[in-house]
Amino acid sequence: MRTNRKTIAAGAGAAGLLGLGLYLAVPAAANSAPSPSPSATSAAPKAHPGHGKRLAALRRVRGVHGEATVRTKDGFRLADWQRGKITGISGTTLTVRSADGATWTWTTNGDTRVRKDGGKSTVSALASGAQVFVLGERTGGTRTAKLIREPKKN
Repeated sequence: MRTNRKTIAAGAGAAGLLGLGLYLAVPAAANSAPSPSPSATSAAPKAHPGHGKRLAALRRVRGVHGEATVRTKDGFRLADWQRGKITGISGTTLTVRSADGATWTWTTNGDTRVRKDGGKSTVSALASGAQVFVLGERTGGTRTAKLIREPKKN
């Protein structure tokens, strides 16, 4: 089977765009520091200017799962993401199966942020069969979820 140059260039471009999106989105999603409370005399600044635009750009990438090595101020880390249906929830683990059949197990912890129907939620509120987007890091064979998002149902 012969692959033409346009196909390879398109794949490399999509991978680069995904890597850039993850490089921008993962540090913002992993920031668990609470925002300061607004005072009565001044309006609170946005916690992450442009944060919504970066995540919106990442949502336009139509891939189902991926991994990228990203540089941070502390070195390098593996950023993973996956779109799919929850096939199992047990304690602090979540199993997600993508449309292409890839099944990954994610570990959750107190730093895992969950968004459901446009608002804050908890891991216990997620149900098997729900369509989710998971963003996190891989260390060795363990994927740790930093953000789990279940979109609004139409």
